[in-house]
Amino acid sequence: MTDTQSLIFKSLGDPTRRAIFEQLCREGEQTVGALTDAAGVSQPAVSKHLGVLRRAGLVSDRHEGRQTHFRATPASLAPILDWTREMAGFWEARFDSLEDLLKRMDQ
Repeated sequence: MTDTQSLIFKSLGDPTRRAIFEQLCREGEQTVGALTDAAGVSQPAVSKHLGVLRRAGLVSDRHEGRQTHFRATPASLAPILDWTREMAGFWEARFDSLEDLLKRMDQ
């Protein structure tokens, strides 16, 4: 597993961060205030979670006056999709081998 993959998994491993990321994916760009209202945690906690998500490349931000707007960067999930495909191929090969073994045992 690459460092990038590990960072993304670690970032999304926290349920609050995952919920923030999902909200941004579903509802589009939002301010910190709107994310705080939905998260059920304090604004400083939301800001900290957003910082972790930003370092992982999962969100980006833009400043407009005194407000910061965040948006999801779904393309940053590509390393996780690559890992998932790799693991799927690994397990498919294992199950195929098991199926072959069971067929030989039945003969």
